[in-house]
Amino acid sequence: MTSDPSVPEHSAEQDGTAALDAFLSVRPQLFGIAYRMLGGVAEAEDVLQDTWIRWQSTDRSRVKNPAAFLTTVATRLAINATTSAYARRETYVGPWLPEPVDTSEDPALGAERAEALEVAVLVLLERLTPVERAVYVLREAFGYPYRRVAETLDLTETNARQLARRSRDRLGTRDAVTVDRDEHRRLLGEFLAAARDGEMSRFEQFLAEEVVARSDGGGRVHAARVDLVGAERVSLFFGSLWRKYGDGVEASFVEANGRPALSFRRDGILTGLLSLEVTAAGIEHVFVQVNPDKLAGFAP
Repeated sequence: MTSDPSVPEHSAEQDGTAALDAFLSVRPQLFGIAYRMLGGVAEAEDVLQDTWIRWQSTDRSRVKNPAAFLTTVATRLAINATTSAYARRETYVGPWLPEPVDTSEDPALGAERAEALEVAVLVLLERLTPVERAVYVLREAFGYPYRRVAETLDLTETNARQLARRSRDRLGTRDAVTVDRDEHRRLLGEFLAAARDGEMSRFEQFLAEEVVARSDGGGRVHAARVDLVGAERVSLFFGSLWRKYGDGVEASFVEANGRPALSFRRDGILTGLLSLEVTAAGIEHVFVQVNPDKLAGFAP
C-alpha cells in the first residue's frame, strides 16, 4: 500500500503536538476550576487526566474553539466528581477542610479573580449543589458572562442567572477582607508570638467575638472533632495545644490559597498548616490542616 502524497508525513505528529499545546495553554484554568469544585489537588488532577483522554479521542478538526471545548469537558467532569466527593464527605471523620494549595507562583490559581480560592469560601461552597458550585466558580472566579456559563453547563442563560443568584443567597453575605497581605502576615506573626510566649490571651484582641476554629485530621491524626466557637474558647484551645506539642516545632510563612499561612514542622516533617480568614470584624476563622494526606503540596 502506498501512502497518500497529499497527506504530509508528519501530519499525525503535528496534530498531536497541536493538541498538547492547546491543552497546556488552558491547563492552569482547567486545574483552577476543578480544584475550586473539589477542594483537593489529586481529585483535580484526575479531572484533568480524564479531560486529556477525552481530548485525545475527539475529532479535533470539528472543534472550533479548543479552549471552550476543554473548559466544558473539565467542568462537567468536575460536576460528576463533586457529586461523588459530597457523598464521601458524609462519612468523613471530623470537620472537613480543603487541601491547601501552594499559590506562591499563581496567587489566583489560573483565574481572573482570586474569589472561591480562599479556604473559608471553599468551605462555604460545600453548601451548594455541584451545578450551583460550577456556576458560582465560573462566574465569580473566572468572570464568565452568563451566556458562556450557560453554554458550558448546557443551561439556558436565564437558568444560569437564577442559579448564580441562588448560589449567592445560599452562601450568605460575607464581609470583604479588609487587610492587605502584610497585615495578614502580621496577624499570623502575632498568633505565633503569643503561642510561643504562652500568652494566647493577648491574641484575643484580634479575634472576632464569634470566631470559629476548625481542625481537619481526617481520622489520620488527633484533631478536634467539632468546630470551636468564641474568642476565649479558641484562645484556650490553641494555648493548650502549644503547651502540649509546641516544643521543637519550627514555624515558617508560606503562601496557601492566595493568602499567607503558617506551616509547622517537627524534625523536618510537615505536621500542619494554619490559615486565617480576616474581615472587618477581626479574625473570623482559624483553619488548621493536620491531615497528612492533604499536606503533600507543602512537603518536604
